[in-house]
Amino acid sequence: MTIAEEAATGAEPTPVNGVDTHRIDRGGRLRSLTDVLTETDDKLRSGRSAGARVWPTGFGALDVALSGGFRSGELVLLGGPQGLGKTAMALQMLRNTVVANRAAILFSYEHDAHSILERLLAIEAGTIAGTDAVGLAKIRAGFEARHSVAHSMAERFSETVGGSEAVAALERYGDRLHVHTSSGSHTTLDVIRSAVIDVTRRDGRPPLVLVDYLQKVPVPGIAGGEDERVSVVVERLKDMALELQVPVLAIVAAEKGSLASGKRMRVHDLRGSSALAYESDVVLLLNDKYDIVAKHHLVYHLGNAERFRHWVVMSIEKNRSGADHLELEFQKRFEQGRFEPEGRVVEEQLIEERVFRE
Repeated sequence: MTIAEEAATGAEPTPVNGVDTHRIDRGGRLRSLTDVLTETDDKLRSGRSAGARVWPTGFGALDVALSGGFRSGELVLLGGPQGLGKTAMALQMLRNTVVANRAAILFSYEHDAHSILERLLAIEAGTIAGTDAVGLAKIRAGFEARHSVAHSMAERFSETVGGSEAVAALERYGDRLHVHTSSGSHTTLDVIRSAVIDVTRRDGRPPLVLVDYLQKVPVPGIAGGEDERVSVVVERLKDMALELQVPVLAIVAAEKGSLASGKRMRVHDLRGSSALAYESDVVLLLNDKYDIVAKHHLVYHLGNAERFRHWVVMSIEKNRSGADHLELEFQKRFEQGRFEPEGRVVEEQLIEERVFRE
């Protein structure tokens, strides 16, 4: 009997490799505090952690701000203008998770599995060999080349900097990273939930879940507009995070009106319902540093302009488990589809919206 079938019949769930895939039920449970105390004490006596599981993102400054990383039961939103690297950053977080011997699952409504493979190869090569590593464009060209005498992936990228090492790295952790090529017509919330349960059973550990992106998740039977549909999606993703005790990272699209150059994106600029802000535990927004740095840093220091274009600012707009209203910056390495992971707190003054009152 599968975990989903156990949940449907009310049967007692079977632990998987020590992981309590946890009385999975949609209706919740009524328990006394004594029961919670007893369960917590049992975990401590057996040497297990009684607190939330933490999945480090691998981005140093972000993990410090999040008190270690993403937590089980959390819904994390990652938003920003188009083309600023939301998917690249999220894929890098998934890569860092599986390298740290965790499991992860990606629901990709935007890219097929091979495109994900190309991106991961570029990220891995850059991580291994730095800025001299083979870039994403050359990796794509390598796959598309016909009549090559190199037949295997390792052979095809053997003459590139970091390429063959990247292939070997993906082979080492590939069984822990699961890619679901998702459809805006068929990959519903129930499909997402069932796949997460299956990965948890297969790997014996709950995965970090990435949904790319939230507004593309279909909700059959909803006749209203996008706001209503997004409300259902975000509420049920949060329910799933709590129910299955996994962190859910969802990429969120921006309203078209918020994409103007020189405008700083905020939570209210995310496309869809206000439920995005209310239901989520963490909201991370990306902005191009050049667009949002206070202009006196450009007017009086002309050399800064080009330098700022190479950095993205991540605003922690909401964080239930740590610091919020904090601005971090990470250097772009877009030729390899990645960011430098260390990061730092932004020192320059950033623009703020003016509030007018009549």
